Amino acid sequence: MVYLDYNATTPLAPEALEAMLPFLHGGYGNPSSIHAAGREARAGVDDARELLAQLLKVRPHELIFTGGGTEACNLAIMGIARAHAFKGKHLITSATEHHAVLHAFEHLSHHEGYELTILPVDQAGIVDPDHLRRAIRPDTSVVSVMHANNETGTLQPIQELSAICREHKVFFHTDAVQTFGKLDLALKDLDASAVSFAAHKFYGPKGVGFLYLKAGIATMRTLHGGAQENTRRPGTENVAAIVGMAKAAEITLARGPADQARQAALRERFWQGIRQIEPRAVRNGSVEASVGNTLNVSFPGVDGESLIIGLDLEGVCVSSGSACMVGSVQPSHVLLAMGVGAELASSTVRFSLGFQTQEADIAYSLNALAKVLARQASHSKAA
Repeated sequence: MVYLDYNATTPLAPEALEAMLPFLHGGYGNPSSIHAAGREARAGVDDARELLAQLLKVRPHELIFTGGGTEACNLAIMGIARAHAFKGKHLITSATEHHAVLHAFEHLSHHEGYELTILPVDQAGIVDPDHLRRAIRPDTSVVSVMHANNETGTLQPIQELSAICREHKVFFHTDAVQTFGKLDLALKDLDASAVSFAAHKFYGPKGVGFLYLKAGIATMRTLHGGAQENTRRPGTENVAAIVGMAKAAEITLARGPADQARQAALRERFWQGIRQIEPRAVRNGSVEASVGNTLNVSFPGVDGESLIIGLDLEGVCVSSGSACMVGSVQPSHVLLAMGVGAELASSTVRFSLGFQTQEADIAYSLNALAKVLARQASHSKAA
């Protein structure tokens, strides 16, 4: 099997699994308990927080452990917006955000009296900073624009967008789920109020993530219960997953940015091979401003779902875009926002590479793609 769906999830790093095992086989105490077993679990959580803080060059109390990237985005957007409703109830985001962001904003807009402005993007999927500058109003409280798009890999001018928000004293959140470990960029360089992360996108376990919340920024909890995470996120911590996430972060940050150049070279070879197989293929997103592992391609006249199934039968795992839209047959909202027609958007496949991707995987996948496209073309002629 060739796996080319790393943007959906990544395999668990062996080092992360090894770090988790003591808290799966033993170390079962509740980290809120004061006895020895509880203190052992608490030490695991505290050590993980310290490690992540060191890696990101932030303070430990600025990190909030969550159940994943979706919860981190919701906590940032809804928590900050509600805590600062006195400032104003105008919110801004972009048209190509992950649904974890878009749906959080839509909830506030539809049910809590907030007004939402959705910024357009250009054909490459990039937000024009001038559009943000013009959209900000005296009552704007929160802006959220993702760092890299999960479907196309397109990078946003985050530092410029963040600077505009700082200038207007507006809180800025970015969903960095797809960029952790892929770019040699520190959190201080982003200079955002809040940043969301998900462990399973950087070779950690599923079901855990974290939110960086800059010191001094108030947030209102989105869950209600105990006083964990300094009362900001109640619920017993998933100790093993948190420990595994920290170890995966260490591994990924040590090798990820350097490996992006290798992955980008493989991606470009893949694209050239696709063009030889199907000259009409269309590449979506920015070529220059993009993470190195992502390739989003539309195949005119081909049903995208059938192509994905065909590749799966040939042993190649790919997707049409966001893995969170289970069962969705709608064309990608990201591609539609970029001006791609609905028919072409429905013929799109996302290929995303990772640490384990090799030259042989690209060669195999190109051969499989040629077979599937030829088979579909023959079926179309027969019909």
